[in-house]
Amino acid sequence: MTADSAHIIFTTIASDEDIRQVLALQQANLSTRVSADVAQSQGFVTVQHDFDLLKAMNEAIPQVIAKDGDQVVGYALVMLPSFQDLIPVLKPMFLMFENIDYKEKRVVDYQYYVMGQVCVGEGYRGMGVFDGLYQKHKELYSHRFDFVATEIASRNTRSIRAHQRVGFQTIHTFEDETDHWEIVVWDWA
Repeated sequence: MTADSAHIIFTTIASDEDIRQVLALQQANLSTRVSADVAQSQGFVTVQHDFDLLKAMNEAIPQVIAKDGDQVVGYALVMLPSFQDLIPVLKPMFLMFENIDYKEKRVVDYQYYVMGQVCVGEGYRGMGVFDGLYQKHKELYSHRFDFVATEIASRNTRSIRAHQRVGFQTIHTFEDETDHWEIVVWDWA
């Protein structure tokens, strides 16, 4: 079956089945499950969610997905600061926001959320799904938040380029024991 971007809709998680499909897509694209070549050319995801956490995140604020018919083919997760303690690997980023300035204010002094993870399924890449997911975020959340922020591994060059194309800009870089990272924001002001 050939993917057709005309049939892709951008919406939010509406069922437990949507959650299961997001988790399956996540599992297929984990950095530990893709080859180095695929990671370099197609990108990867690093954080694993479980069903209960993703359901709670969706109940707090609707999570954005792309669907082709009944199949979830992409997702872009909202991670509210209130969830920072539930994913330990993201906690250092949230703590960093207390000390990073953006336009003469600390990041934590803005109304913001973190892009918890974005992923487009194989066969749907290069079809505008990534951009469509982010446009849906802007449509749904730009009236409630000043910006969306995230950190991206510098070696994930496909993700860096895609985020820049949408409008993200790097505001901070750092290195930890796992990787070299860029903190980026998409300012909706």
